[in-house]
Amino acid sequence: MDLRALRYFVETVRQASFTRAADAMFLTQSTISKMIRQLEDEVGAPLLIRDGRRIVPTDTGRIVYERGLQALALIRQLSVEVQDVAELKRGELRLGLPPTVNLLFTDAVKAYAQAYPGVRLQLHEDAAPEIARRLDAGELDVGAIVLPVDDGLDLLTRPVARHPVCAIGARHWPWAERKTLPLAALRDTPLLLLSDDFALTRLLRQAFARAGITPRVATQSTHWEFLVDMASAGLGVALLPAPLLRRLQTDDLAVARLAQPALHWQIAHVWPRERYLSHAARAWLLTCDAVMGAAGTARGSVAAKAPRPKVRGGG
Repeated sequence: MDLRALRYFVETVRQASFTRAADAMFLTQSTISKMIRQLEDEVGAPLLIRDGRRIVPTDTGRIVYERGLQALALIRQLSVEVQDVAELKRGELRLGLPPTVNLLFTDAVKAYAQAYPGVRLQLHEDAAPEIARRLDAGELDVGAIVLPVDDGLDLLTRPVARHPVCAIGARHWPWAERKTLPLAALRDTPLLLLSDDFALTRLLRQAFARAGITPRVATQSTHWEFLVDMASAGLGVALLPAPLLRRLQTDDLAVARLAQPALHWQIAHVWPRERYLSHAARAWLLTCDAVMGAAGTARGSVAAKAPRPKVRGGG
């Protein structure tokens, strides 16, 4: 049904006159008459009759008028809501974060909530492969994962942060007083690693393979705090990114950055290449840039334009 014809018909019933309706809508009377005839042809029944000098709706016309009022009100409401979403007065952001990454985003989440209180922020904690699956299924708008991204996934990436990977162990290890530690120094050391579901562990295994080293893995866990506890007990050396250590008391531990080669824990936002990036998601990316510092631009095309966040606190 043509919305213009419906709008003309509703105004004609309201004014009870073709002439007054035409004047109110700045149209010619013939234009309104033509559109209403088209509407009658579509409905299959007369909609208006003359009652003396007045135009009044038929019984069918009364139904079309009442439902037309509702439809036009919905269209107006739709326009308002679309504008609100564009201006981030309302909306929703579905954000996926791995458990080991979420601690980096506390200040960004706070700033986003303050800048856009009308946007509902839904946080979903999952491992990187599950975040990638949910992005592909349209269940998330944007995710933050540890690089590298699986080559089989058609995702755009936008770097967020880059932190060194550290060796953490008891103070009896020979390297305990060093600030950096060559990867080769861990050749025969029992290692405490995150499980193979974690991108960091895959990165470490690749680095060992390139160095011609078969790592001696003592144990693996999904809980980095447990790995640090075992390292503190002298059961091996944990390999973890530096930010995770900020929550711990490490005075009684030896901590050294991996070097030769230097390994880094790199975090990036990801989203499907061919999917529309919502206003709320673009605003999230800009908020993270403002709070955490822009670490780079998306690989591929990225349209991250959105109202610049008003960051208050947490910066």
